[in-house]
Amino acid sequence: MSRISIYLKFLRPFTLFPPAIGMISGGITAFGAYPKSEFSFSIVMNIALGSLMAALLNGASNALNQIYDLEIDKINKPHRYLPSGKISTKEAWIIAAILFIISLIIAGLVNWQCFTMAAIATVMTYFYSAPPLRTKRLGIVANITIAIPRGVLLKVCGWSTVKTIYKYEPWLIGLVFGLFLLGATSTKDFSDIKGDKANGCMTLPIKYGVGRAAWMIAGFFIFPFLLMPWGVTKGILTGNPYVLSIAGYGLSAWGLYVAALLVRKPEELTTSENHIAWRHMYLMMMATQVIFAVAYLV
Repeated sequence: MSRISIYLKFLRPFTLFPPAIGMISGGITAFGAYPKSEFSFSIVMNIALGSLMAALLNGASNALNQIYDLEIDKINKPHRYLPSGKISTKEAWIIAAILFIISLIIAGLVNWQCFTMAAIATVMTYFYSAPPLRTKRLGIVANITIAIPRGVLLKVCGWSTVKTIYKYEPWLIGLVFGLFLLGATSTKDFSDIKGDKANGCMTLPIKYGVGRAAWMIAGFFIFPFLLMPWGVTKGILTGNPYVLSIAGYGLSAWGLYVAALLVRKPEELTTSENHIAWRHMYLMMMATQVIFAVAYLV
């Protein structure tokens, strides 16, 4: 049991909740979107399977990333399970492979659209971490490689558990999350500068400096959420217009506060693995997921 506990902690369980919640939110959003679907056990099962798939796929991604970041983590995070020797690289590869396979099988059990989104996310995850591409080295390209699968495709995949993805609505919702992550994902890069630099990863803080990088990503905490009231006025988003509009402006105000934290003292971002801005990023993600689910149910 202690070995299983180590494996679970290696997967960074806290990070598994946002994608699982994202899939549930995406499914509920599709259920409540016009025309509203009729409740059925198969819908509940599809959403539940999609949620499990997203959590396992994220766990596989975490394992793969830690394998290829081993030399970086020896510098930045020597306490983690691979660099500290608590688990071996072979064990990490087995965990990653098993989780990737299981998650894709589960996606296939939902439907082919869900499987397609999960397969694309798997490929992009590999491109981010592994050579020869290893887009983690390539500044803004790294952010794009994260934002598409974990932002855009996650919401579209959740939607696919209930309705077809061949309409504008799920893609606009995914764009909100994708644009947010395009900037917000860099919050983790500030504390990793030493190891990333030693291993040739030109993240935004390394390429442009801490202060300039903070300003570059600040707007992504604010403006993506304004797409919510815009989508309402254009008739693309069919959830409760008042909830979506008020929440969009409220999230933008929250993002303005986080942006102020980023640019006020950007050097503080380099001193902690879990800086307050990084925590706000996860809280904003989960809050937005809940808001969309509520807006399409009321």
